[in-house]
Amino acid sequence: MGNYYLAIDIGASSGRHMLGRLVEGRIELEEVYRFENGLQERNGHLCWNHEQLFAEILNGIRRCKEIGKVPSSLGIDTWGVDFVLLDEKDQILGDTIGYRDGRTKGMDEQVYQRISEEELYARTGIQKAIFNTVYQLMAVKTQHPEQLKQAKAMLMTPDYFHFLLTGVKMQEYTNATTGQLVNPQTKDWDRELIARLGYPNEIFLPIHTPGTLVGHLRDEIQKEVGFDCAVVLPGTHDTASAVLSVPANDDDFLYISSGTWSLMGIETKTANCSPESREANLTNEGGYDYRFRYLKNIMGLWMIQKVKKEWKDRYSFAQLCELAAECDDFPSRVAVDDDCFLAPDRMIDEVQRFCRDTNQPEPKTPGEIAAVIYNSLGECYAKTAREIEAILGRSYRRIHVVGGGANADYLNRLTAKYTKKTVHAGPTEATAIGNLTAQMIRDGVFASVEEARACVNRSFAIKTYDATDPN
Repeated sequence: MGNYYLAIDIGASSGRHMLGRLVEGRIELEEVYRFENGLQERNGHLCWNHEQLFAEILNGIRRCKEIGKVPSSLGIDTWGVDFVLLDEKDQILGDTIGYRDGRTKGMDEQVYQRISEEELYARTGIQKAIFNTVYQLMAVKTQHPEQLKQAKAMLMTPDYFHFLLTGVKMQEYTNATTGQLVNPQTKDWDRELIARLGYPNEIFLPIHTPGTLVGHLRDEIQKEVGFDCAVVLPGTHDTASAVLSVPANDDDFLYISSGTWSLMGIETKTANCSPESREANLTNEGGYDYRFRYLKNIMGLWMIQKVKKEWKDRYSFAQLCELAAECDDFPSRVAVDDDCFLAPDRMIDEVQRFCRDTNQPEPKTPGEIAAVIYNSLGECYAKTAREIEAILGRSYRRIHVVGGGANADYLNRLTAKYTKKTVHAGPTEATAIGNLTAQMIRDGVFASVEEARACVNRSFAIKTYDATDPN
């Protein structure tokens, strides 16, 4: 039996600890701990509770010892763009504000006084999203300049948790790129850009790639969890880890990392920072082994997750798919990337309002509302596929859907229908698998990304939806 490896995968609504090992040529997964997460209002802002999250991280690590499955290494991945600023005593400055907070309103205009939107994209290859780190830092600079003056280090969210575990401050590449401050040619911070924006250069620590050893658990952490192990950088941005688990080694496909967000694109060795790419709002995020995730961020299952909560979890996701399928002919559609859907008080109200304002029938029932959301996502996927193919001057025969959305049977059928491409759905635990894969490649379990992806393909069920017959 092979060594155990631990992936700690923290999303916007929950986190989990997944143990993995290689058994008879296949990756074997086991979820050992799960916990809740979510933004909390604090001092008028939407914030993450880092103390609670770290306590849950330790709870899950401790659980491995309790069940007698101690990992040889672990790594943490989370969402992108969010960060902490640390003072000279390594204490967090200010609140741990999340990307859905409204503090960045108008910060794009502040940034563009120093660099144009066109040049910013040409220098970074990252799409404009008002919550990107570049705009969040401008919000800090504008609203709390004292925090930037006191700051000695900036760490993205997973890097901060790695620091708490090891005492080592280390910035990981894939998450750093999401902030719109990394040069895609040098694969390093754009120090000239940072200076033009007036951000302190010294807080941007050297960047390291997935597979790098951060260190070992601090003595006090070892006593708390009952063992020591290595801490290894995965692709700390969850999408980077998810894409690493795509079970294919050719280049004739698009992927959708389907979860709270839908990240749709291709993997490439070179960034496309062209004006056409910027106008299509495509992005060049860093991936494993300096590959690029050339993709579009689409609102994703956040919308259906939100309405599910608003219905007090009366329906499961599978039931919502079934109800939507029963209302398949409901004609209304919404622009899933409209800012009104980013953080509404009530998603149901926003969907209905959008339909009214665009002179479309207003969905009333759960099935109609779910059908509007799922069909709107499917149409958005098709539009994105056409944009990518037009810019690159080529077409792709199939789509690989990985992540939790691979379970959304109705959405996968719609994706095949609207894109007219064959859809391969799975694995569902893509982010955790990619996290584990980076650790296993470092440990010599796999000799290459290609070998690892071939193993993923034979280890997990993949369901196919034919483009010509999505039913």
